[in-house]
Amino acid sequence: MEPYFIAKFIHILAAIVVMGTGAGIAFFMFMANRSNNPQAIYVTTQHVVLGDWLFTTPAVITQIISGLYLMHLLGYAFDSPWFLTVAGLFAFIGLCWLPVLKIQYRLRALAQFEQQKGEVSAEFKKLMRRWTLLGIPAFTAILVLLALMVFKPLSVV
Repeated sequence: MEPYFIAKFIHILAAIVVMGTGAGIAFFMFMANRSNNPQAIYVTTQHVVLGDWLFTTPAVITQIISGLYLMHLLGYAFDSPWFLTVAGLFAFIGLCWLPVLKIQYRLRALAQFEQQKGEVSAEFKKLMRRWTLLGIPAFTAILVLLALMVFKPLSVV
């Protein structure tokens, strides 16, 4: 099999993992938060942190490596409008995602304490709103990246 098809398959698979994990994490965090059940929230925050390390982080790294390799294989210019837009969106997503990771650790710590108390604090709810406000534009940017990856509406050379 040609290196291009292997790289393309890996790149698409990593994109699926990033999108699927992101959507899944958002859904389960939203539902746990909505339940106001401190035990459910604690278990969910533990799994969310683990899921980001097991799935999202390796998939993001794979996206970078496979994307750059595909650029090389296809002879796309690294100063093209398409690549600069993709790189900018990727950086934007990272700027949203890094604070989200920090917030997730704080949410997990709060949830651990709060499940022992049996109540969800206003601080937890405030951090969840911030987590959501960072996640919405990041996930929207991921969808735009997917469209750019598939349709390539901008010049690549």
